[in-house]
Amino acid sequence: MSNEQHTERGRIRVTGFDPEQVRQRDSLSDWTEESGGETEGRFERAWKRFKRNRTALIGLFVVAVLTLLAVFARPITMMGMTVQPFSLAPYDPTTIMYMSPESSAGTYDSPTLSHPMGTDGDGRDLFSRVLYGGRYSISIGFIVVGLSATFGLVYGAISGYYGGWTDEILMRIVDTVYAFPGLILALIIVATLGGGYWQLVAAFAIPGWITYARLIRGEVLTIKENEYVMAAKALGARDRSVIFKHIVPNAMPPLIVYGTLNIGTVVIGVAALGFLGLGMPPGTAEWGTMLDQTRETLIQGPGGAIPWWATVFPGGAIFLFVMAMNMIGDGVNDAFDAQETGIEGQGGG
Repeated sequence: MSNEQHTERGRIRVTGFDPEQVRQRDSLSDWTEESGGETEGRFERAWKRFKRNRTALIGLFVVAVLTLLAVFARPITMMGMTVQPFSLAPYDPTTIMYMSPESSAGTYDSPTLSHPMGTDGDGRDLFSRVLYGGRYSISIGFIVVGLSATFGLVYGAISGYYGGWTDEILMRIVDTVYAFPGLILALIIVATLGGGYWQLVAAFAIPGWITYARLIRGEVLTIKENEYVMAAKALGARDRSVIFKHIVPNAMPPLIVYGTLNIGTVVIGVAALGFLGLGMPPGTAEWGTMLDQTRETLIQGPGGAIPWWATVFPGGAIFLFVMAMNMIGDGVNDAFDAQETGIEGQGGG
């Protein structure tokens, strides 16, 4: 036996390993050459992809503008202290213009320079009411999604992590709630509690958490079998730490995508109840309630004319906000889409 053969004995030879392929690893990896070999988190990578989506950025800009207009429409006072002194709306949304001596406006006046969106059937300035009405519609959408997502996340994570009888009982509760259409449950809750801001929040948050719970449960069932979760358990980590430090952060993307899209859905639902007269109290400057108060103008207005501005501007505000939220939701979905990320990393654009 030669000396060369002797030195090769006992060595392990690895075949099928291409070092060049490792150097050109897929962009799904946390390692990036631009970062100097440092890891790049999933959310950081998603944010970079989101910023390259022009449609999503336009939607984000529209939502930001509508939100700021609503916040600065009229001064905000909390506990007797003015926390927001600015007023972009030229008139108080409850002021009846024809009762003011200095105003010549009447009911259903067409848009003018002094009243850019005209007046409604009670002689109130529509421009001021549309700006101010965003406080109700937009805030309800964000609050409902925040509450529903938080409760659904905890509920679904516990159900998926423990499994067994715990999962069986918790999911049967979800199935029971799922048996009723969400809007029907909202109608029942509003009919029971009455109309109002927090009543609308409860009407959409109580049945709204079940979808989030199902989404998180499905993700947890898959993630809890990964090696890093088993390693955390082997090292003696508590269940609470394993769930909320190792599992939930990796299960968040589907929740974020659905929550972003769901904000627009909630706003439409609130407007629908308002249009049916089951939302905010009559006279409130909420977009759906404003449509309810002017529904008769869809057929014929005073003098045989149709005051289109009474419905077009509140309805247009709802359309603009919901469309913008859908654009953001699609952008978030693309940002977290692993398959699309892989295609882009291969030069597919």
